[in-house]
Amino acid sequence: MRRDGRRGVAILGSTGSVGVQALDLIARFPDRFEVVALAGGRNADLLARQVLEHRPRLVAIGDERRRADLLAAAREARAEVVAGAEGLLAAAAHTDADVVLAAVAGAAGLAPSYRALEAGKTVALANKESLVMAGLLMRRAADESGGRMVPVDSEHSAVHQCLRGAAMSEVRRVILTASGGPFRNLPLEKLAFVTPEEAVRHPVWDMGKKISVDSATLMNKGLEVIEAHWLFDLPGDRLDVVLHPQSTVHSMVEMVDGSVICQMSAPDMRGPIQYALGYPERFPGPVPSLDLSGPRTLEFFPVDRERFPSLGLAYGALEAGGTAPAALNAANEVAVQAFLEGRLAFPGIPRLVEQVLSRHRPLPVDSMEAVLEADRRSRAVAEEVLERGGAAG
Repeated sequence: MRRDGRRGVAILGSTGSVGVQALDLIARFPDRFEVVALAGGRNADLLARQVLEHRPRLVAIGDERRRADLLAAAREARAEVVAGAEGLLAAAAHTDADVVLAAVAGAAGLAPSYRALEAGKTVALANKESLVMAGLLMRRAADESGGRMVPVDSEHSAVHQCLRGAAMSEVRRVILTASGGPFRNLPLEKLAFVTPEEAVRHPVWDMGKKISVDSATLMNKGLEVIEAHWLFDLPGDRLDVVLHPQSTVHSMVEMVDGSVICQMSAPDMRGPIQYALGYPERFPGPVPSLDLSGPRTLEFFPVDRERFPSLGLAYGALEAGGTAPAALNAANEVAVQAFLEGRLAFPGIPRLVEQVLSRHRPLPVDSMEAVLEADRRSRAVAEEVLERGGAAG
């Protein structure tokens, strides 16, 4: 933290949904936060506007071909420009960053999240794939450097809040809630005909395309189960999922005496973002309070594993251990992209993931190279299955 009391914030994935909301939040608290680094992927136009508004000291863009599009804005803001993978790493380890918001989607977010922890940063983690793929390495890096992870996913933020002041010996289980996505009540026989446009139309949250599809298949919740395992050091049989269409209760913790503690708030991602950036302090923000003065329905349902087979695949990968979760994530990323491109029907997403997992032999997660090799091989297998139509069903 600087001498003026402000926290320096680096945002990895500033042009994505979480990054944009984080910048909206930070702009409301100029006395608390200062943006010191921004990193985006390909949207150079938006990134340039963010540079002019927030005046970071470093700006990074993943697409090296768009570097020139940032030069004018960076010159005016007196910001250094770095392109390619090195740019993400430079932003993640920026000297002036106290908090690094890791919001790069997918496996691409692993290396910079890991680098931030190696540098001893507080990582506001919105990239669940980092822990899914390399949870052991991420925790080890935090332990060795003195860094820490504060979750940004609404569900894990809720658990984190419920556990404040509690000993893990007092916890019986963690219960993650899921909205069920747009197809929760759609007849099963119609799932084969849903379109990408329908799948990304989440009934509650405003999210990117990939995570919206993951919510529709419930793979998002499966990845969150694995993430929760590493964040809270709980085995799979103490991590449960229930459907909660209202998305008001973000997660629950059942204690050993039968008490259940839940965290409720409006479904607004700025809430968990603010909590992570400001932790351990709480302060008033832009998220409205829940109106509890009138009737309110809170429904909870068990997960139909036939409708949502992806959840079972995630539990299986967690139990298999080693590089199995990395294979799960890689296959799912390929499958979701194929669905968005019209190359795969919606039910083919879990079928493709299942086929990749059936051919994967888990190895220990003892190095980043082992994780990345499992990711590479699993993507290749997924593309091979796609090419021969093996996931069409």
